[in-house]
Amino acid sequence: MTTFKGLSCLMAICAISLTTFCQNPISEPKKEEKKEVQPSKKWYDKISLRGYAQIRYNRLLETNEKLKCEQCDKSWGENGGFFMRRGRLVFSGDISDRLYIYIQPDFASNVSNSFQHSFQIRDAYFDLALDTKKEYRLRFGQSKVPYGFENMQSSQNRLALDRADGTNSPVSNERDLGVFFYYAPAEIRERFKYLVNSGLKGSGDYGVFAFGAYNGQNANKAELNNEPHIVSRITYPFKLKSGQIIETSVQAYTGKFVIEKTATKNKATETQYIDRRMAGSLVIYPQPFGFQAEYNIGEGPEFNPTTMKTEIKSLNGGYAQLMYRKKVGENHITPFVKYQYYNGGKKHEIDARRYIVKDLEIGAEWQLKDFFELTAIYTTSDRTFEDAALPINNQTGNLLRLQAQFNF
Repeated sequence: MTTFKGLSCLMAICAISLTTFCQNPISEPKKEEKKEVQPSKKWYDKISLRGYAQIRYNRLLETNEKLKCEQCDKSWGENGGFFMRRGRLVFSGDISDRLYIYIQPDFASNVSNSFQHSFQIRDAYFDLALDTKKEYRLRFGQSKVPYGFENMQSSQNRLALDRADGTNSPVSNERDLGVFFYYAPAEIRERFKYLVNSGLKGSGDYGVFAFGAYNGQNANKAELNNEPHIVSRITYPFKLKSGQIIETSVQAYTGKFVIEKTATKNKATETQYIDRRMAGSLVIYPQPFGFQAEYNIGEGPEFNPTTMKTEIKSLNGGYAQLMYRKKVGENHITPFVKYQYYNGGKKHEIDARRYIVKDLEIGAEWQLKDFFELTAIYTTSDRTFEDAALPINNQTGNLLRLQAQFNF
């Protein structure tokens, strides 16, 4: 009897256990999901590549083949033909959270009148951010010298085919080798970026405040004295309630420049000259009407045809430009008028040539989406450019200039 009761209890326990197991079966241990580890980007994955090229022809409706412009466009005048003005490739990117690189060679550089389309570095600089927002930066290498709005503005964005003589004469090719400090709040850095990407012809991000030291002999040239040039610039793009953006700037630099080329008839005994300037800039971005003006004064080397010497002389000059930007479908048409004046020397040219420039340009840019631009400009020019080999030289004339630009 006792055995029967024990067996009954055991069977009851088994029945309860079987019921419990059926209601709550033993589950297999969950397998841990394997998280895919994304490989870190290599440095070359962080580099972007872009560029542009410009093809020009300046001989249409030309009235004086002796009228030339060495610093702005060597294909002006006699023996000028189809001309590749620029052929740029830009390698850029954030290599790390604090390091940005920018390398821009040009495959349309001209070593001489007969040797063209050589490969040459235009920019090769490295930005080291001093804070996480990248509001404070140090720029090392060859880059644009922060002086003037039009000088900072890329030729890819500029309306006129060439920069004005007065404000471009301080730094040939706008660049030199040095170290520059830039500061701009993050919000204003975004505004600088918008002014370029929106097609409003911005100058790019060169800080609200800039200060730096550079060799002073220009890009791809060796330093020829022991005194660097010092430069500083303050600029700010004000945004009005209407959405209109107005940018104002002041800038100045000082140093000593060594004249590299002098003619045998030049009686000057010095080769090193004081070189200093200051300038003001005003830009009202074309929304749709726009206005742009800059003017600079200073002193530097200039050839004197009376004494047949290169001397330190005062200089002044600038430009004013009116423009109107109109959207037509997916394209943009921007007519403009520009007048420039300059009275002073050009230190980069032989003997630091003496110049008096009075140019009027009437033109228009047609931008087909973002990959092609066609610009036509009718130029009326009055230029005096004199050196020891040609101490009396004034040329006037008109010409129609055409440029096709390809963005890629």
